Amino acid sequence: MSLDEQVLNYPIPADAALEPPAEWAELRGKCPVAHVQLPSGDQATLLTRYDDVKRVLADPRFTRQLNAPDAARISAEGDGVFNSDMAMIIPDGGEEHQHWRRLVGKWFTAKRMAALRPSMAQIAEELIDDMVERGAPGDLKASLGFPLPVYVICDMLGVPAADRDRFSYWSDTFLNLTRYSKDEIDAAQAEFFQYMSGHVAAKREQPGEDILSELIAVGGPEDGGLTDMQILVTGMALLVAGHETTANMIGKMVSMLLADRSRWEALLADPKLIRTAVEEALRFDANSGFGLPRYLRDETEVSGTVLPRGTTVVCSMAAANRDESVFDGAAEMDLSRSPNPHLAFGSGAHSCLGQALARTELQVVLEVLLRKLPTLDLAVPVEELERVEGLAVGGLRTVPVRW
Repeated sequence: MSLDEQVLNYPIPADAALEPPAEWAELRGKCPVAHVQLPSGDQATLLTRYDDVKRVLADPRFTRQLNAPDAARISAEGDGVFNSDMAMIIPDGGEEHQHWRRLVGKWFTAKRMAALRPSMAQIAEELIDDMVERGAPGDLKASLGFPLPVYVICDMLGVPAADRDRFSYWSDTFLNLTRYSKDEIDAAQAEFFQYMSGHVAAKREQPGEDILSELIAVGGPEDGGLTDMQILVTGMALLVAGHETTANMIGKMVSMLLADRSRWEALLADPKLIRTAVEEALRFDANSGFGLPRYLRDETEVSGTVLPRGTTVVCSMAAANRDESVFDGAAEMDLSRSPNPHLAFGSGAHSCLGQALARTELQVVLEVLLRKLPTLDLAVPVEELERVEGLAVGGLRTVPVRW
């Protein structure tokens, strides 16, 4: 049976932790608009070609909100980050969404990131020193990949990093595909909501140098600011987005560079490649997670296929980033690739707000690791690396390293 006749289970499993599923290339070539079954059992349409994914993500007619009665459910236990009450509170489109992005985006400019670099580097140095002190082999994900972005986003939000294990659990429940029950998710989201409510109330009383204090200081909607609920939900969204994806990406990036040791050696020989190497790791990441779902409010045509109104599409940015028609030698990791118009951060009005932060963290981690641990290597064969399962973000369970 050909791919356009069958319904694939999605996410499509891959044989190896760092490799793409074999089906991606076939889908892009022969069936760029494919039928898939989601973890919930509902059906959706999968897009794998670069041009299609970019166009759908940038089209304001398609909504990220999956609350329409005929929208596909991602997970049988509730859709967490894709369809929670939280997702409905941040405006989805138009002038309201742009206004929200302008207010929050001031914290994520390249200028702000440049100012944060020294403190990020210091955190990275201390975390690496702690890992070395504990002795090899170490877990790079637990020792560095996870704590660094958490410390940074906690600082930006003015929340105590000591609560990071709770944030981690709450984030995971929001990103659930198949790991948690509905009761576990509901309880965690209620706790998270209570926590952030208390935190925002405390910031009203005693403002600090942080995003939430600044959003409160702007005033309410009548002053050009956000509602109390929008501020609270923005805090929750930034905490989830600000640590889970980058924490996983640090581990995957270092694993990709060490999987073929000549890549690591090339960076040691020429640290000026760090910036393009980070972009290439983002493009090359075959395990970035679920992708971005969109609900079509209007009938549309994609790659010659008419998609009726009410279709839920899943845009696989990771599959699109391997599209040979856009990237020469797309199946190869080229550390000097430039330009590199990958879609790891999405496209259009909803492209990732924190991409400057993620890029800065990834660059700083590489700079510090190359300087402090030039002999770094994987402590297990690359075939033994294991993927994180059951969540909407892709990652590795552990990244065992020696030096």
